[in-house]
Amino acid sequence: MIFATISTPHASHTPQPALVSNGRVYPLPFADMRAVIEVGAQEAATRASNKSFAMDDVKFHAPIHPITLRDAYAFEQHVRTASQNRGRDVPEARYRFPVFYYTNPHSIFGPGDEIPYPHYTQALDFELEVAVIIGKAGINIKPEDAHEYIFGYTIFNDWAARDVQQVEMKMGLGPAKGKDFASSLGPVIVTSEAFADRTVNRPGVYDLKMKAKVNGAEMSSGNLKDIFWSFGEIIARASDTCELQAGDVIGSGTVGTGCLLELTKAQGPWLNEGDVVELEIERIGILKNTIGKTGEANEKNRFAQRRYVHQ
Repeated sequence: MIFATISTPHASHTPQPALVSNGRVYPLPFADMRAVIEVGAQEAATRASNKSFAMDDVKFHAPIHPITLRDAYAFEQHVRTASQNRGRDVPEARYRFPVFYYTNPHSIFGPGDEIPYPHYTQALDFELEVAVIIGKAGINIKPEDAHEYIFGYTIFNDWAARDVQQVEMKMGLGPAKGKDFASSLGPVIVTSEAFADRTVNRPGVYDLKMKAKVNGAEMSSGNLKDIFWSFGEIIARASDTCELQAGDVIGSGTVGTGCLLELTKAQGPWLNEGDVVELEIERIGILKNTIGKTGEANEKNRFAQRRYVHQ
């Protein structure tokens, strides 16, 4: 099944959850996607409106605003290339357990939204990722049981200010201002039975092609099946002595070649005002965003930021 959060001209542009089926959008009588998750996909689908809309006649929003937003570091090619670009070896601990960081669940953008260009960066980047939405609360979940806790999958763009991130992470903590300004989710949430014929017999992992384009030019190509740590293993780690909640979102980390940091050996060129970034994952869709204006504050802080980065 496919779920989305949409608005229509007939509903005063108020976002509402919907079921997407056969190219039509059927509104659901729930306040938001968390309420859909609470009753479950099967039950929610039975309550879909008889009235439907063509997909071109509605606006798609971020399908969910997460309770918490974690992002893992699970694709081997990305980890190795990013480490090489930073002049360091891959830490041995990376192969002992999956790692993740918490990012900002309050700076969520959806398909078609303009992404703010922070005044404090000269190195804006995209990241091509898959994310899972947790469907029910659970603690100490085993990898082989993780599929029972996944409501569905969506596309995740973990936008990054690479120059700021580079300096922050030298201090021994994860990215903060390098990541907290924007995350994109969408365009829809697809439940796992839609991928049943693409299983690779690893918990939460499927054979799904992933691509990224900037201004129409293909930049990145990968596949979810290449993930080193499965979503089952990531969920097991995240839930160890920590209860996950329905509505939590967990990203996969960047697929190999899935960002400019990798593609340009951390030298750029980076994203610019007006650039159009499209992330595509097979059977989920395309998440498209445009980079906003760099703003007057960016120009005022250009020299100060340059000094900050090279200290």
